[in-house]
Amino acid sequence: MTVAQRRPASPKFDNGFLSQLQKQFPNIVPPALAILIFLVLWQLFAWTPGATLPGPIQVIRDTWILILYPFYDKGGIDKGLFWQILASLQRVAISYILAAVVGIGLGILIGINQTMSKALDPIFQLLRTVPPLAWVPISLAALRQNEPAALFVIFITAIWPILINTAVGVTQIPQDYNNVAKVLQLSRKEYFTNILIPAALPYIFTGLRIAIGLAWLAIIAAEIVMSGIVGIGFFIWDAYQNNNVSEVILALVYIGIVGLLLDKFMAWLQNLILPAEQK
Repeated sequence: MTVAQRRPASPKFDNGFLSQLQKQFPNIVPPALAILIFLVLWQLFAWTPGATLPGPIQVIRDTWILILYPFYDKGGIDKGLFWQILASLQRVAISYILAAVVGIGLGILIGINQTMSKALDPIFQLLRTVPPLAWVPISLAALRQNEPAALFVIFITAIWPILINTAVGVTQIPQDYNNVAKVLQLSRKEYFTNILIPAALPYIFTGLRIAIGLAWLAIIAAEIVMSGIVGIGFFIWDAYQNNNVSEVILALVYIGIVGLLLDKFMAWLQNLILPAEQK
């Protein structure tokens, strides 16, 4: 008697990647369609008589070398877009970290000391409304060099949301927490690490997330008016002076992408560090 052998079942086409893609499909399609519609409208506008801005097709034609070769380095300021963006990101990182350290420290000091808060609040409210470009001539006059002046402009722009949000977070600590600390007779170090910082952390991250966007905006403004330095801001200004509008548009796209990635990174870091009940 011959026993019919059962043919092995063919592997299912559906796998982990496709399942994940199907889950993310509703989130991918709307922005993809919006970007496509925007590009089509932009191209149609560029084809209208009298239009002065190039369309996306012309931008790609004019800048395809910059797109394909972002890592070239011919010395001086003649570098690919990767190096231009990297130089700007390095300045942002240095000043942003310094702004975070100083801003969180001063925010905590102001939050726990009402006298200090009343004394410094008018000064902080006055300085935080000054636009980044307004700090450029002051920083150049005081520091005399482009690099430290650019770092100062980023620092003075990024520090305010960190400082203010930290101070608000400290003042919003529930009174019950403070009462528990008194009952348990916690030392200042224990109160700081176990109550103050955990309670104020959501506010601190809100300030940090706002500040990273402002820092990226500030470096672009600073580099535009500071000649002779490698950076995406000066790249834009140099391209505009040479009437390379397509290069300006390409740089703006890269700036937007980098800004989006910085914000997403801070959001990921916030979700990673904050407890579930504080998210």
